[in-house]
Amino acid sequence: MSDKPFLTDIKVLRERARRNMNQGAVTEGYQADREAVLKILNTVLATEIVCVLRYKRHYYMASGIDAQNAAQEFLQHAGEEQGHADQVAQRITQLGGEPDFNPEGLATRAHSEYKEGKDVTDMIKEDLVAERIAIDSYREIIGWLGMKDPTTRSMMEGILTMEEEHADDLVNLLEKFG
Repeated sequence: MSDKPFLTDIKVLRERARRNMNQGAVTEGYQADREAVLKILNTVLATEIVCVLRYKRHYYMASGIDAQNAAQEFLQHAGEEQGHADQVAQRITQLGGEPDFNPEGLATRAHSEYKEGKDVTDMIKEDLVAERIAIDSYREIIGWLGMKDPTTRSMMEGILTMEEEHADDLVNLLEKFG
């Protein structure tokens, strides 16, 4: 336990809150390298957008006798990945940055790849690889953030939880498709 008092003197907090008010949520207490966080979050945004696009393609291209279950899973995952992209874009703006939605270079900014897959089994495998990349990448980001930006860390932990659920769903689908 620290010898430092639990809470900064309230007068000090009030004075700090009045300084640089145009920075919104980024107060003097923000400890992370904001520019580095923004760069990483834009990479996460690109990753999520690429995942949305891949899942949407797989939804529309899934065909065959048993493809309906996989297609529905692809569509659900696309929606959830879009939700992640929206969360990340919102956090970028909260930190005073600009979300990079420019399609030029999107695939090179993303951690995951856009792989189309030849058939439903291939599609499931490509989506599973992408989820596993996101899981490791996001876990590393969470560790890097530590306690320097607990809000971004918490958001990333929530996204990581969903990516792990996606990977589990895809493994189950892969077992059904052999």
